[in-house]
Amino acid sequence: MTGILWNLGAFLLALGILIAVHEYGHFWVARRCGVYVEKFSIGFGKALWRKVGKDGTEYTLAMIPLGGYVKMLDERVEPVDSDRRHMAFNNKKLWQRSAIVAAGPLANFLFAIVAYWVVYLIGVPAVKPVIGEIAPQSIAAEAGIESGMELKTISGIKTADWESVNMAMISHIGDKEMVLTVTEPGNSYEIEKQLDLSSWSFDPESERVLTTLGITPYSPKITLVISQLVEDGAAIAAGLRLNDEIIAIDRESVTDWQQVVDAVRSHPQQTLAMEVLRDGEPVALTLTPGAQESGDELVGYAGFAPKVEPWPESYRINLQYGPIEAVGKAAEKTWQLVTLTFDMVTKLVTGDVAMKNLSGPISIAKGAGMTADYGVVYFLGFLALISVNLGIVNLLPLPVLDGGHLMFFAIEAVTRRPVSERVQDIGYRVGSAILVALMAVALFNDFTRL
Repeated sequence: MTGILWNLGAFLLALGILIAVHEYGHFWVARRCGVYVEKFSIGFGKALWRKVGKDGTEYTLAMIPLGGYVKMLDERVEPVDSDRRHMAFNNKKLWQRSAIVAAGPLANFLFAIVAYWVVYLIGVPAVKPVIGEIAPQSIAAEAGIESGMELKTISGIKTADWESVNMAMISHIGDKEMVLTVTEPGNSYEIEKQLDLSSWSFDPESERVLTTLGITPYSPKITLVISQLVEDGAAIAAGLRLNDEIIAIDRESVTDWQQVVDAVRSHPQQTLAMEVLRDGEPVALTLTPGAQESGDELVGYAGFAPKVEPWPESYRINLQYGPIEAVGKAAEKTWQLVTLTFDMVTKLVTGDVAMKNLSGPISIAKGAGMTADYGVVYFLGFLALISVNLGIVNLLPLPVLDGGHLMFFAIEAVTRRPVSERVQDIGYRVGSAILVALMAVALFNDFTRL
């Protein structure tokens, strides 16, 4: 229950910030264009808090936090006194109306840049994208990718860390090829490798993009020495101690930690013979793993963890920049997110990406809670990601969204007259139906992932 409340709190905070940013974009430009703003609301429905400012605008915090709006003086909505007609939205020039509508998504993009700017000022610990292993006969292997190579760019996008690699690779879903630039160990000379994606099958819901290409990131060696024990766990009950080195389990010699994991997971509430090296002497133990649910099955759980060798210093990086350089890095990161999101939306429409990959508010809430757990830097990165997505979704050419209004304005610019109210009304109805259908699919996907 605590986890649900934490996710909900983080979700409401994230959503409130992003809605406020989006609506403030509309509000700020409307005021600059001389439009009278009657109401600025965060949320819909019954008002929880309201205040009328000196500017005459009513500022409201409403009960349903799934959106917001800026209500402007408009003759199409209600009669306007003759002395105030010049302040009505509908009487402004086309470029002014377009600027007011476009300001919401633009504010989301600018917020993402600011968020990433703060992130890069604080600094993000990361590791270089050095390849650990390549699966035989995989797409990466056939392209000549080898263990120890470092990924420098993917189709022209710089990849300083594994997060950048994953984002760049995901953007190639549905494509026929992917071009990587790599360096070999001990050599700074960049080599270009081309991956044939014609046979690539990737399900973002259940698979990692790197694994499907045959790439395993480098990670420090996991030893067989026990470094952590869970209090009252099965490991302590079996007599395991810190710094014990596992040399055999289930009567088989152990050379890799994965053997231990597999043996424990496959023996829930079943005894396992273990042999460890303690102070140079072999010690025989009997372990009975506990059981915990994993999907539809029970798996064993013992409550111990191994010692992991430290990362080589040459692999560790800190993505931290000065105030000026951070602006460029933040803008570059935001642009990558914008292009990736546009690509994914396009591929959803064309069918290259399945609709089951669409996520809704539950997934966003879980993501907000997880990133909030990691700290302010990761939460800001999450806010930037969702802000970009919110901006792009609002630019879709659906009449109920900002993009739909801009579409009508574009038609007006060509025909030299506003789109008729009847056509707009039909557009709003169709757009609302499409939007509701997309939300239904997203919510269904969220529930299936619970």
